[in-house]
Amino acid sequence: MNSRDTFKFAQTHEWADVESDGLVWVGISNHAQEALGDVMFFQAPAMGQQVKQGEAIAVIESVKAASDIHAPVSGEIVALNEVVDSSPEIVNEKPYGVWLFKIKPISEDSLASELDQLMDINQYSTTAGA
Repeated sequence: MNSRDTFKFAQTHEWADVESDGLVWVGISNHAQEALGDVMFFQAPAMGQQVKQGEAIAVIESVKAASDIHAPVSGEIVALNEVVDSSPEIVNEKPYGVWLFKIKPISEDSLASELDQLMDINQYSTTAGA
């Protein structure tokens, strides 16, 4: 996992981290976990599910509310974080150190185009708060 300085952020508070193998790791921002409060449950997307950028594909629930998790990029769900499934509160403890799922992008070109639509840490901090 890279530093959050290299993450890209969606306006809906998900982060995307492109790894050296080309997979995109996805999590939620500190701002999102603070707004949610104590996370109690994570309903993950399905393995193999095809997702489109901006599509609501999962749900995270806390003592305060339930919130949709959106795909920051298009592609296929290829991994789910089992630790989050069994201990969802870890999202509150390490929002930038815990991924929820991994997406295999459709192509390098589509990934580059979609990443351009997301914010870097500085842009996100000034608009939504990191």
